[in-house]
Amino acid sequence: MIRRLYDWTLSLAAHPHALWALALVSFIESSVFPIPPDILMIPMIIAAPRRAFLIAGVCTLASVAGALLGYWIGSAAFEQIGRPVLEFYGKDDRFDEFAGAYNAWGAWAVLVAGITPFPFKVITILSGATGLSIPIFIVSSLIARATRFFIVAALLWKFGPPIRDFIERRLGLVFSVFMILLLGGFFALRYL
Repeated sequence: MIRRLYDWTLSLAAHPHALWALALVSFIESSVFPIPPDILMIPMIIAAPRRAFLIAGVCTLASVAGALLGYWIGSAAFEQIGRPVLEFYGKDDRFDEFAGAYNAWGAWAVLVAGITPFPFKVITILSGATGLSIPIFIVSSLIARATRFFIVAALLWKFGPPIRDFIERRLGLVFSVFMILLLGGFFALRYL
């Protein structure tokens, strides 16, 4: 199933309306779709490097719009589905405690998930469920997704097809290590 979705997503790169397809994939990936838009964005940029930053911009804006859908899913479905489940298990009071802690660090969670391979949709839905401030959510999503997509676009624009393997196989790891170092530095400065 996932392989068919992956192949279908990759085939959209050659479509005459690939930019619209990229916008759609970026939008739904931020809330429900399992395939990241990079799969479509990378071959599009390799095919048309002069459009690299336009492609990254479309991917970023559509992804942030989709993140708002994920946020809405979390906020709209939580009361109907999530809270009754928590009440059944006697954990309703603990969710409020969790939501407070999450919202204190929510901007970081959105940044980390938006840049690293962690499924962004989990954080968008969780942000809605906990009621994370929408302005903080939007700004964090915009920074995270722009960082991710514009770095990929810049690497492909500068180095072309030879960098593709590195991006597909190792860039997620590089982003993850970078975020760990960034957060580690932040905590060291704050608590040491």
